[in-house]
Amino acid sequence: MNNPTFEKELIELAGKDLSVREKLLEAGQLSGGYHPEMEEIHRANAKRLREIIAQIGYPTISKVGEKANDAVWLIIQHAIGEPEFMKTCYVMMEEHYNDINPIHTAYLYDRIQVFQSKPQKYGTQLTAEGTIYPVENKENLNAEREKVNLPVFSDAEIDKIPEPEDIPEIDSKDEEYTVWRKKTGWI
Repeated sequence: MNNPTFEKELIELAGKDLSVREKLLEAGQLSGGYHPEMEEIHRANAKRLREIIAQIGYPTISKVGEKANDAVWLIIQHAIGEPEFMKTCYVMMEEHYNDINPIHTAYLYDRIQVFQSKPQKYGTQLTAEGTIYPVENKENLNAEREKVNLPVFSDAEIDKIPEPEDIPEIDSKDEEYTVWRKKTGWI
């Protein structure tokens, strides 16, 4: 590891994200849309991460350590108001696949897909009702999950996953979410 300053800063950025999230959750202010304070943290963290990437490239485990690399993933995963940033980071993660936690790539891929109303590959994202969002291929789902060290689903869990053709109905249940995704550029 050759960037201890960035390691510490990245961990602190993710910690601030989580502490603000916890505060808002405890106050009952996280439901009902994207809270402005949370959005502000996410945008500031993404801005700083872009600056770090400009200096050292993608902050891989060998560059910043495992804990800071986990923090990088959290910052990217929460930069939901910046579709192009998330997509660019996904490409960088793919390029450095052997120097990051593969679960991070799976979660980010799925999150991007779901925000775009597309089926996910790994089954990491849930609907508003708490069921697994539709997947690209139920038959290969567990094989894909095993490739990135995610636990497999039972056949019963897989059977409960809605089909990709159900996506418009699933997404239409939350008008605010759809309006936000259009405004943000996801759809």
